[in-house]
Amino acid sequence: MNRKKSILLTLLGTMLTGFAIGSFLTPNKIVGGGASGISTIIYHTIGIQPGLSFFIINMFFLVAGLKVLGREFVFKTLLGISLLSVFTEIFNLFPIYTENLILAVLFGGALYGIGIGTAFAAGASTGGTDIVGRIIQTKFSTVPIGKMLLFIDGIIILVSLIIFQNVELVLFGVLTLLISSYSIDLVINKLNVSKIAFVITDKGEEISKYLISTSPRGVTLIDVHGVYSDTDKKMLFCALKESETEAFQKKILSIDPTSFTVFAESQRIKGNGFYIYK
Repeated sequence: MNRKKSILLTLLGTMLTGFAIGSFLTPNKIVGGGASGISTIIYHTIGIQPGLSFFIINMFFLVAGLKVLGREFVFKTLLGISLLSVFTEIFNLFPIYTENLILAVLFGGALYGIGIGTAFAAGASTGGTDIVGRIIQTKFSTVPIGKMLLFIDGIIILVSLIIFQNVELVLFGVLTLLISSYSIDLVINKLNVSKIAFVITDKGEEISKYLISTSPRGVTLIDVHGVYSDTDKKMLFCALKESETEAFQKKILSIDPTSFTVFAESQRIKGNGFYIYK
């Protein structure tokens, strides 16, 4: 991913996350875990603005894990938490969009997850319990980080029960955590989806040269035999981004209108020209 696209995705991701926290979750006392959940508790008990407390909490985590996290992770996280803190503070100044807790959970959880997923796709980190999980994992490497983060988020949600003494808010917090987690996975999985193209043609050499000269994708040419027609043909095997399939098909048909193309979906492709989002 080029630097310009990475920066734009980081901005978009942190803006959506800040919008979710500042406009839906924090005003309605919804704690879905993470540093944003802690900042929500602090905001409604001490009165410190969520953007400021979020930044302070994450800086504390970063300093604590400076030796084990590495400079690159610290830099990306510092950028992510700085942007997210600013956006959270900006949106917290806006009027509350809804006091309906169900709507706040649905929109807040979904926007939070989409924002975090987008930021992850850009290689950025928004900090929070992700930092704590990475620090703990250096000591207990056999414990899956996903379960570790779930455990930490669960503790934060339980703390909100003690502070707010409202069981319904805890249940809404759990629901927010589930929705945001699903949204994050949805974004990441969508970004990883690619297409595999199988093209049966009589003009394999000609098509292969044309594709290589007009696109960044490679082509594998295989000798095949058509059983129904009892003729020897060529099969092109090519990995594509989902957005490239239409242009790919037009190029094939411009050379061989009688070709036969099959597109198959791939959950992830790792290799030259393809990046795995995690």
